[in-house]
Amino acid sequence: MGKHQGEIATLAGGCFWCLEAVFDELQGVQSVTSGYSGGHLPNPTYHQVCDGETGHAEVVQVTFDPARLSYRDLLTVFFTIHDPTTLNRQGNDVGTQYRSAIFYHNEEQKRVAEEVMGEIEASGIWGAPLVTELQPFEAFYPAEDYHQEYFKKNPWQPYCRVVIAPKVAKFRQAFAARLKS
Repeated sequence: MGKHQGEIATLAGGCFWCLEAVFDELQGVQSVTSGYSGGHLPNPTYHQVCDGETGHAEVVQVTFDPARLSYRDLLTVFFTIHDPTTLNRQGNDVGTQYRSAIFYHNEEQKRVAEEVMGEIEASGIWGAPLVTELQPFEAFYPAEDYHQEYFKKNPWQPYCRVVIAPKVAKFRQAFAARLKS
């Protein structure tokens, strides 16, 4: 195969179904796994995370080829597809599990994230300050199987039609040149 060793990014920006649906289509992305990170309970269930008691956020763990997709470009997409100015919520999804967060895996990721966040703040593009947390990565717990590839498997489910499909469409428009063929 001769593929590069993938780099890993762990990102939280609301419902993991939305993030996974978008990142799955981005050139240079090798795999996307929905799961939980940033909390204190090992191996949490979806229901425990939804109750808001575990401290975990819904995240996607993205494995990508840095030769084809830089971490900076990945974060640019991330900040385009969710609202990083609403504390602990995305749309109607409310709770700490929906917070905006970047869990960096090394100092270089931390540096790039700080740069990108600074540029977004300075541009005033969102018209409000960012509330995105920047935290060192500690652990990732994959979500239950039925959450993986949720949008692909359930396109007609109401949440997918009403919330995810428009996000994916907006992403496809904005990043047409970067989509997998």
